[in-house]
Amino acid sequence: MTRVNHQVRLAARPVGLPKESDWDYVEEPAPEPEDGQFLVELEYLSLDPAMRAWLNPGRSYVPPVEIGEVMRAGGIARVVESRHPDYAVGERVNGAFGVQRYAVSDGGGVVRVDTSVAEAPVHLGTLGISGLTAYFGLLDVGRPEPGQTVVVSAAAGSVGNVVGQIARIKGCRAVGIAGGEEKCRWLTDELGFDAAVDYKAGDARAQLREAAPDRIDVFFDNVGGEILEAGLSRLARGARVVISGAVSQYNATEPPPGPRNYMNLLVMRATMTGFVIFDYADRYREAATEIAGWLRSGELRSREHVVQGDIAQFPEVLLSLFRGENTGKLVLAL
Repeated sequence: MTRVNHQVRLAARPVGLPKESDWDYVEEPAPEPEDGQFLVELEYLSLDPAMRAWLNPGRSYVPPVEIGEVMRAGGIARVVESRHPDYAVGERVNGAFGVQRYAVSDGGGVVRVDTSVAEAPVHLGTLGISGLTAYFGLLDVGRPEPGQTVVVSAAAGSVGNVVGQIARIKGCRAVGIAGGEEKCRWLTDELGFDAAVDYKAGDARAQLREAAPDRIDVFFDNVGGEILEAGLSRLARGARVVISGAVSQYNATEPPPGPRNYMNLLVMRATMTGFVIFDYADRYREAATEIAGWLRSGELRSREHVVQGDIAQFPEVLLSLFRGENTGKLVLAL
């Protein structure tokens, strides 16, 4: 049986938002698995803001995607051919297979997907890297205590909404920063956030003063820029600022201006810590088990923004992240 592999490869390093000419769409024969390998067919692709950062040259927590390489991406796939003793045809697995229809794996970095626990897309979001990022970033780095105020930016995204829900589960006051009335209503009315700040409505600092009158004990930041400055302006004494991402800067063509008020960390005896989820790999199972329990009990809700399409649509669907079109985890269903 001849299978055709469809791939999206990086053609040029983007300046600002990626454009069509920054990508190559390639069709070639699917690879054949060797002894100790298996072939998978991708069913769902994970789309994340960090993908844009992977396209930039220079030092980061992972090497950049090189020109001519298949775009890096996590995905859920089905085993369609196997020469590996531990993987059978028909099994579903989660791994960094890239933006392509078929991929070969030796099982390294691959996790089996149990769809009896949750549907496959949930394993890319709340039960995947997004949920794990929220869990360890909040609980291990942010260290919230019951009764404290936790504020999270990009709160309607795949990481932020889980951060706020875990904060609520742990007895904290959860405040989300999101763009637009609809997203803010989703946070408060459906996910149980105590308050939401609509940055599109203007004067985020004034809104934060109202939403967090007792100041902020944990600020979980996914945005950077002006939103990070707004959070720093409202810190409580001994606050912890968690740096998870900086979506406002990924497509910037000029260096960011700050934060200009970082000295508030000194005044409030606060800390600001960056973290990378891969440092917690040996504890993934621990976190996933607890998150799955919250999903089963209904204490935590999961939402996936699933777009039906094919490999060739990846570049356009990726841009929707930076237009703020998704609520929850963005997934491309192939």
